[in-house]
Amino acid sequence: MAPTPSPLPSVQRDSRAWQWQVWISFGIAVFLCTVGLAYLPGEPLEQAFMVMGYIFCLSAVFGLSKFIRDNQNPRRGGAADTPLWRFVVWGGFAVAMLLTGWGLLGMDIHPNYKAFLGVSWLYLITTAFTLAKMLRDDYEAQRREGFHVDSGLED
Repeated sequence: MAPTPSPLPSVQRDSRAWQWQVWISFGIAVFLCTVGLAYLPGEPLEQAFMVMGYIFCLSAVFGLSKFIRDNQNPRRGGAADTPLWRFVVWGGFAVAMLLTGWGLLGMDIHPNYKAFLGVSWLYLITTAFTLAKMLRDDYEAQRREGFHVDSGLED
């Protein structure tokens, strides 16, 4: 007699208040970074470098979040991604953070302005990780509850 499969664990969903808090925090972080970068003193090349650095970091956060979550429960008994891809994802995140931090520290601007840019940048990174987790949790909860989630991905 084959063992009966155990039912899926109940799905714990985030409250609407938490979802609003995450979106509002992320919006505030984007706003603060935008204001800080819009009024950034210095050469246009330095300004462009910092904008690219912030976008690079934000993109790397979402890529790293997805990578970590995808490898949390690898399918078919093996690793979900290759070691080289692991290096690319972690390396991209590290390079984005290091280059942006190096650019920020190396700029010849007032220390208070550097502090504002640094704190808003770290706030953006942490809220982006939280947003990525919340969105993925919601996606997985909808899949478990049987809702159709159109992601373009195959199971």
